[in-house]
Amino acid sequence: MASTGEKHSPLEQFEIIPYWQIKINNLDLSFTNSSFAMVLTVAFITIFLTATVKTRSIIPTRMQLISEMSYNFINQLLNDTVGNEGKQYFPFIFTIFMFVLIGNMIGMIPYSFTFTSHIIVTFALASVVFIGTTILGFVKHRLHFFSFFVIPGLPWYMLPLLIPIEVISFLSRPISLSVRLFANMLAGHTLLKVFAGFVVSLGIAGFLPLLFIVALTGLEILIAFLQAYVFAILTCLYINDALHLH
Repeated sequence: MASTGEKHSPLEQFEIIPYWQIKINNLDLSFTNSSFAMVLTVAFITIFLTATVKTRSIIPTRMQLISEMSYNFINQLLNDTVGNEGKQYFPFIFTIFMFVLIGNMIGMIPYSFTFTSHIIVTFALASVVFIGTTILGFVKHRLHFFSFFVIPGLPWYMLPLLIPIEVISFLSRPISLSVRLFANMLAGHTLLKVFAGFVVSLGIAGFLPLLFIVALTGLEILIAFLQAYVFAILTCLYINDALHLH
């Protein structure tokens, strides 16, 4: 009975399954279902964008229109948050947005794998953003970057209290950025699996949770886009902070 319950656990869908075992000393470099999902995501983005912009026409096709809308969406996002200086960071923001978005969407396909539901993946992405923006701030402002932790116009006697708060807030960026994406995807997919179990166990009366699953699936698709958007816009804001400080 214990093995049966574990087999049908809602968390079973998040299990890492190695396809090819690769171990170098104590380092495990196995190619897993998570690795495959990420490779599939990158391949899909590359093929889709290449195919849709290769034969550009005055009257765009639906696929070409999607590519152009994605480009304009991120371009406008950078202009609104960073300004003209943000144009050089467009490839980075566009790559992150598309990687998270397509990864979330692939995870909505039955029997697929959602790599954004693992904290190690989202934390790695958030760490790249955090370290990159911090280096950018030091390169542009050097030691003056530390003035970022001092609120302009603040009385001197408040500095010992608020500077540590600003430092903690700054250092918590990769945690909040990664946990937000991970928790939303994990909770949504777990909830879908739980209600799917109700459909089977309730028999004829299962149409009620089935209707809820349909509505919840639509909500999950919306959340998949929103989480990619939030990840991208926060990255833009961190770049803006690094460039302009306050």
